[in-house]
Amino acid sequence: MIFRQLVEPESSTYTYLIGCENTGKAVLLDPVIETCDRDMEAVTALGLTLSFTLDTHIHADHITGACRLRSLTGCKVAYPADDNLSCADVEVSEEAPLSVGELTIRALFTPGHTDKHHSYVIEQGGHTQVFTGDALLIDGCGRTDFQNGDSATLYKSVREKLFALPEDTLVYPAHDYSGRRVSTIMQERTRNPRLNDEISLSEFQRIMAELDLPYPKKIDVAVPANSKCGDCVEEAVEHLHKIGGKSPQG
Repeated sequence: MIFRQLVEPESSTYTYLIGCENTGKAVLLDPVIETCDRDMEAVTALGLTLSFTLDTHIHADHITGACRLRSLTGCKVAYPADDNLSCADVEVSEEAPLSVGELTIRALFTPGHTDKHHSYVIEQGGHTQVFTGDALLIDGCGRTDFQNGDSATLYKSVREKLFALPEDTLVYPAHDYSGRRVSTIMQERTRNPRLNDEISLSEFQRIMAELDLPYPKKIDVAVPANSKCGDCVEEAVEHLHKIGGKSPQG
């Protein structure tokens, strides 16, 4: 497997380039519209062909690069089936994994940050990687106070789906605001201050209720645009630039 972790610094978003060595087919997971050119440079430099974009959920802090990348390359746009987006070419779910060449990307339904959020698992060569979106961050998790989020649902998703993966599973989140890049399931189970194995549901609900995070700066522009797979007018992108700043998800 060919793998690159790319960062968009304004929103601290990680985009993951995942490629099949034998076929040269690739997917960009959680692409950001402002970094499409950079992402395509990475695809080309590695001798890959972009077959898909894939998002973990409808983001509130940036506009996805899905539609722009489709227009540039002819790739297909994949989204969780539960989002019911007419702009998506391919719907993924726990029953319908995404095949990228010889790679299989298995979806896990992990709602709570949003009500349709999915994480993605790749198992290869005896190793497991999980791309957790905003459901599970390094030493944290995504907020649950908008887009039909719910703290009890997120707690169940993390405990029953993500923490059930092998302990040495590598955890790649959609964001990290401290520049950290990777964790493991065991690390999060033992030291995540919100969600470690010793935290009860009631304590987690209290923690999330007391976060008191600001209203996301970009949500009113980003969510409508992402409901169209990022197919938005240029004015919306320019508006995000004017807003600026990070909008923490957790």
